[in-house]
Amino acid sequence: MKAFLLAAGPGSRLRPMTDAVPKCLVPIRGVPMLSIWLQLCKRFGIEDVLINLHAHAAAVCEFLSRDSHGPRVRVVVEQQLLGSAGTLRANRDWVMSDDFFWVFYADVLNRADLEDMLRVHRKRKPAATLGVYEVPDPRRCGIVTANDQGVIQQFVEKPEHPAGNLAFSGLMIGTPEVLDVIPPTIPADIGFHVLPQLTGRMIAYSIHDYLLDIGTLENYEKAQATWPGLQRG
Repeated sequence: MKAFLLAAGPGSRLRPMTDAVPKCLVPIRGVPMLSIWLQLCKRFGIEDVLINLHAHAAAVCEFLSRDSHGPRVRVVVEQQLLGSAGTLRANRDWVMSDDFFWVFYADVLNRADLEDMLRVHRKRKPAATLGVYEVPDPRRCGIVTANDQGVIQQFVEKPEHPAGNLAFSGLMIGTPEVLDVIPPTIPADIGFHVLPQLTGRMIAYSIHDYLLDIGTLENYEKAQATWPGLQRG
């Protein structure tokens, strides 16, 4: 299995911490986020990971050179930010022959059951399976509206008037159908430019395990107090 780990964002909402430290290397209880992600990928049988980088790329590459126990890692340094969907499009040949691939946002701290999410995807065979969860402020997120069968009927990124509070988690299983609708514009964003085109062909997978977007200083501090670690009791 393969996964895109999207890590090229500058982490501007985590400044001043990310002025010197890459966002994907900020520590959660002493463990870099990237290390947590690689452990998670290894646990669920993901053998190959493509990480896109931009700011502080050299520091991340140096960190990866010391990590030889996780999945195989391919690093793509973007001199110009391509956007989350632009990265998929630029590297489509890497996954084009596969039935599916994972897409992870690197700033999402989680203990989701990826094995069960994949089981549901393989059974239903949609164009994409989106991990979703309930959020307190849906105006800051990509909001999903699904029917009783879990088929996504609407996707709106950062809506001014949200239809609900079920949000895209940043965990996704994609297929070549996803790649086919990515526009050639740069930057291209998964939430704004891709997922709205796939309504009716995606399903929602509800996540009830620990999940926290640490893109803000408030949530970063919350993670230090609440993160239970990957080991389950």
